[in-house]
Amino acid sequence: MATRYQPLEQHDTTSSVSSFPTSSVTNVDSNGWLDDHRPLLSRSSAPSSLYQSETSVEDGDHHHHSHATATPMSCAVNLANTILGTGMLAMPSAVASVGIIPGVFVILFSAAASAAGLYFLSRCAARTEGRHASFFAISKLTWPRIAVLFDLAIAIKCFGVAISYLIIIGDLMPQVVASFSHHGQTVEILLDRRFWITVFMVIAVLPLSFLRKLDSLKYTSLVALIAVIYLCTIVIYHYISPNYPPPPPEDIELVHFSTKFFSHLPVFVFAFTCHQNIFAVYNELKDNSQLAVSKVIATSIGTSAFIYEAIAILGYLSFGKNVRGNIIMEYPPSMFVAGGRLAIVVLVVFSYPLQAHPCRASLDKVLAWRTPEARGLKVPPPPSACKYFAMTTAILIFSYLIAITVSQLDLVLAFVGSTGSTTISFILPGLFYYKIHENDPWKPGKIGAVALAVYGVLVMSVCLTFNILRLMA
Repeated sequence: MATRYQPLEQHDTTSSVSSFPTSSVTNVDSNGWLDDHRPLLSRSSAPSSLYQSETSVEDGDHHHHSHATATPMSCAVNLANTILGTGMLAMPSAVASVGIIPGVFVILFSAAASAAGLYFLSRCAARTEGRHASFFAISKLTWPRIAVLFDLAIAIKCFGVAISYLIIIGDLMPQVVASFSHHGQTVEILLDRRFWITVFMVIAVLPLSFLRKLDSLKYTSLVALIAVIYLCTIVIYHYISPNYPPPPPEDIELVHFSTKFFSHLPVFVFAFTCHQNIFAVYNELKDNSQLAVSKVIATSIGTSAFIYEAIAILGYLSFGKNVRGNIIMEYPPSMFVAGGRLAIVVLVVFSYPLQAHPCRASLDKVLAWRTPEARGLKVPPPPSACKYFAMTTAILIFSYLIAITVSQLDLVLAFVGSTGSTTISFILPGLFYYKIHENDPWKPGKIGAVALAVYGVLVMSVCLTFNILRLMA
């Protein structure tokens, strides 16, 4: 008995998986494809690449060796580590654009919207065969031609995050050096942000980014956890310490509405983006029932929202409406603060390759789309050594040039959030869920999916416009 997916475009109201007698499946080529280019989704005959999405770190070279042994707690921690990152540093500035009360609600709303996107993706994952869910597999069940748009969105998001990492290195290392110098006496070049970006790019980022396997970086989650705890400690300590007076009362606004909010809204969206990893959670969780996956989503999103709220509110109350886009740059030099800055630098140095890897894989698919060698194939062939080197070099060079030119972290996160993050978090989950349930009655889930996709399109259109105007001003 061989099985294959029934294309949803035929508007069949039956299950998306149908069974056919073996005699009815003819002209199957050596790669496991039917003669009409539909995949024969039998695990024994289909190519393993069909079940993988090369656009996420978890779906990399060792995906086919993975087993469903993950616990809910480990999955929640990994998902939370994906969420908590550079968005923490820009959150107080984002809250300052609307005031404390609206800021609290926007964080909660962004968390809820992100959780909804994760929920819809997990429901879509249940429609795939076995534990081989991926954006690629779902796109082939819904709109096959949208796969290239997904890869483009992933490439944009990962490239933007990689740039933000380099900007953080350039922002923090001069302050670390100043903290360790005596009486402010230090070589001037050591206070140049471009110098430190170049140094870390050459000695660490460049060699790590060319690795095809990222096994050596699997312990960075521990470094990420330490950096998150350290940052929270710095923010809380400087808020409660009597040695650091609060800003004037007029600098603290409960409510503040201006067009500046629309340029900061993508920061809230970016902060909760972890959707490229939800399929790894579904595939690796021991009990991947909808209830178990939903608990993982709720735990990771809830914990992250609590941490974001604490950093955003306390950071804003500590420095007022003029707080900078990178909160840790606001604190006066000390060994305590320098240690936190250095921890974040180490974190982003080892995290850059984790963004370059999926960015390169997505870029490869975008470049291979509709090329003669990839025509008729559902998955393009692996890149040649020359193409692999060229793509990696291009990612490194362009991210480096942008990082030494742009110093506004919140601006970079705003552009990433209004394009790649919005697409991954809202638009694609809503569209996928709607397409799978296209012939079902209009129940709350289907209505919510459409609303989420529409919300994503509005956020992308409005916020991208405001950020372009902000850049041109």
